[in-house]
Amino acid sequence: MGYDYLIVGSGLFGAVFAHEMAKEGHSIKVIEKRDHIAGNIYTKEMEGIQVHKYGAHIFHTNNKELWEYVHQFAEFNRYTNSPVANYNGKLYNLPFNMNTFYQLWGTITPAEAQAKIAEQRQVLGNKNPRNLEEQAISLVGTDIYERLIKGYTEKQWGRACKDLPSFIIKRLPVRFTFDNNYFNDRYQGIPIGGYTQIVEKMLDHPNIEVETGVDFFDKKAEYLKSAEKVVFTGMIDQYFDFKFGHLEYRSLRFEESVLDQENYQGNAVVNYTDSDTPYTRIIEHKHFEFGTQPKTVITKEYSSEWAPGAEPYYPINDDKNGALFQKYRHLAQQEEQVIFGGRLGMYQYFDMHMVINASLKAVAREKKERR
Repeated sequence: MGYDYLIVGSGLFGAVFAHEMAKEGHSIKVIEKRDHIAGNIYTKEMEGIQVHKYGAHIFHTNNKELWEYVHQFAEFNRYTNSPVANYNGKLYNLPFNMNTFYQLWGTITPAEAQAKIAEQRQVLGNKNPRNLEEQAISLVGTDIYERLIKGYTEKQWGRACKDLPSFIIKRLPVRFTFDNNYFNDRYQGIPIGGYTQIVEKMLDHPNIEVETGVDFFDKKAEYLKSAEKVVFTGMIDQYFDFKFGHLEYRSLRFEESVLDQENYQGNAVVNYTDSDTPYTRIIEHKHFEFGTQPKTVITKEYSSEWAPGAEPYYPINDDKNGALFQKYRHLAQQEEQVIFGGRLGMYQYFDMHMVINASLKAVAREKKERR
C-alpha cells in the first residue's frame, strides 16, 4: 500500500482530514473528480472579483475554536449576510423581521406585527402543522408565506409546499427587531481573497499528494488497494453501486455573466420569491468583499431535479430517503477500511463550520484508534 490515507474529494471534509493527519506524519493521497480543489466552496477570480462558482458561501459559527481554526488559513472580513427578497418587483428584507413586517403591513411595533401574524395563523385552527405550508403559516402567517416562502421553496425543491415535510423550516428565523442579519451566530465573515486559498493551504504539506481530474470509480478496486484507509466524500449510494436504489438530491445550475457596470443590484444576494421567475436568486459576488471594481459578475441560480450524471447538491431528507440512507449507512459501518464523510458521504446538508467540525471529530477518532 502506497499511502496511509486515500482521500476521495478535496472539499472541506477531505481537506481538513488530510491536513490534520499529514501533521501527524501520515502519507496522504487526495484525488478529486473536478479539475480543481475545494469542492463547492471553490472561488475563482474574475475581473478582480472572487466568484463563488457553486453558490454563495458565508462562513458563520458560534464555535470560537472553529472560527480560530479557519483563521489559520485566511483572514476574514466583517461581511454580514443580509439578503433581500424580490417578489414581483417589490423588495423585502430578510430574514423576516420588523423591517419586513413594516414593508408588508406598515406595522410599527413588535406587538402590532405579532398581532397580525396571530390573526393570520387562525386559518389553521388548532391543528398541528402536517407539512411545510402549514408549518410556515403557523410561524409567519399567510401573507409572508404566499409572497416570500411559497414560490421560492417550490422552485428550490421542485415540489408543492403541501408535499414537503414541515421540519424543513422549523428553524425559520423570525425576529421582532429591526435586524437584517440572517445569522444569529457570533462569528461571521468571508475570507478576503476567496475560499480556494483555505483548501490550498490545508493541502500544502510535504506528506500530501493531490491529483485532480480523476474519478475514483474508474479504478475503484485499484484505489482501495493503494492505501491503508480511505476517506470517501462522494455519494454513499454510488460507493455501494446503488445496491438499494438511488438516494434523491436537488441539483443546481448556474448562469454567470460579466457586466460592464459597477453595481448591478446593490446586494450580494437577492432571492426571487415569485413562481414566475425561473431562477431562485441572483448573486453579485463583489459585494461579499465590498468590491469597487469597474465591472461586476452576477450568477443566476436555478434549482433542478437531480439525475445520474448531474451534480448532487442538497440531500432530500424526507422519510423515504431517510430509510434508504439507513440501509447504506448500515453497509458503511461494516466497511472497516473506509470513512464516509461530507454532505454526500453522510447524506446530510452541512454548513461549512459543521463540515469542519465533523472532519475534526473523524480525525480525533482515527488518532484514538491508532494509539
